Amino acid sequence: MAPVDSTIFPRCCHVMHILGKAVLAAILVREPSPCTRHFRKEEWKLLETSLYAPVKLYLESLGFEVKGEIGGCDLVALSSGSPPIAVICELKLQFNLELVLQGIDRAAAADEIWLAARMSPRGKGREGDKRFRNLCRRLGFGMLGVFDDGRVELLVSPVAPAPRRDPKRRSRLVDEHRRRQGDPVAGGSTRSPIMTAYRQDALRCAVALADGPKRPRDLVPLVTRAPKILLDNVYGWFARVERGVYDLTVAGREALQRWPQEASRFP
Repeated sequence: MAPVDSTIFPRCCHVMHILGKAVLAAILVREPSPCTRHFRKEEWKLLETSLYAPVKLYLESLGFEVKGEIGGCDLVALSSGSPPIAVICELKLQFNLELVLQGIDRAAAADEIWLAARMSPRGKGREGDKRFRNLCRRLGFGMLGVFDDGRVELLVSPVAPAPRRDPKRRSRLVDEHRRRQGDPVAGGSTRSPIMTAYRQDALRCAVALADGPKRPRDLVPLVTRAPKILLDNVYGWFARVERGVYDLTVAGREALQRWPQEASRFP
């Protein structure tokens, strides 16, 4: 049996140590830190929200009244006719399968579904793929491409979709759209509480109670559902100080400071 070179083992350990460092470095380079991943997610949402204004202007030019973040939809638009045409538009940074799946999920609640995304700078996005466009045509979905300068291009016109309607879901969207005052939320927003019509009514009640306790019936001329809002106290803004009399809590006064622009809408 040949003698073993005593220097082989140290050399192997040295090589393995170097390889281990190289692999670890490669992992660290390729794997973004939690902070980096969080930043990229926020950057994505910021870009998605930036699509809302140009798409809203485009749909308004077609005669629709547009509001963002209603019933979990990025954008809901209603025509002025009776009954109104209900349009749902979903926004994404790029055209992809997830955007189509969102459209399919919303299809039963609207008369028209639109998918809007940024146009690829190099023209290599799905918006140029005939298969993707044909898929949207078969589903009856409209496609809108948004350029970086704010221009909006109609890529595919929506047609009457085949999916069965969900009258209750559609009715909830239309009701929320009509009840909500103004357009306080940009479509694509997820990080802050949504200014729903219910929250607006609760703020209206809070404004009325800002100068002292009142009975629910005193608020009915301002907010029809004021008694139920005060009783349910969903946000913790109201407290019953005596039988049939309500006042604002600390959280309620903080809400008036948090949303001063919304509170200023109400007398």
